[in-house]
Amino acid sequence: MPTLFAKIVRGEIPADIVYQDEHVTAFRDISPAAPVHVLIVPNKVIASVDGLEADDEALAGHLLLVAKRIAREQGVAESGYRLIVNTNRDAGQEVAHLHVHLLGGRPLGLLLAGGGAQEP
Repeated sequence: MPTLFAKIVRGEIPADIVYQDEHVTAFRDISPAAPVHVLIVPNKVIASVDGLEADDEALAGHLLLVAKRIAREQGVAESGYRLIVNTNRDAGQEVAHLHVHLLGGRPLGLLLAGGGAQEP
């Protein structure tokens, strides 16, 4: 069964795509947690980080390089941005398709403080 993100990659579901190449697609999150909130997904369906194989090494690195490029294009590279990859249910992964959240455009605060999430 195709994932929601696979349908976006194939153009079956509309999305605000900010970058696409033969390996990855990046689009704005429909419920942004920051002024800049872009999801970067491999075009190949991989359920999560746990689903990465040795032959996906270049793809995993490409995801990070695309994140860097998008951060620059969106104007958040200098001020700072956060990359988040949730893996499986307890981490809050909602779509079984590996994706990197790129967040920026405002101070994001500490990710963890005293064992819990810190809201800015």
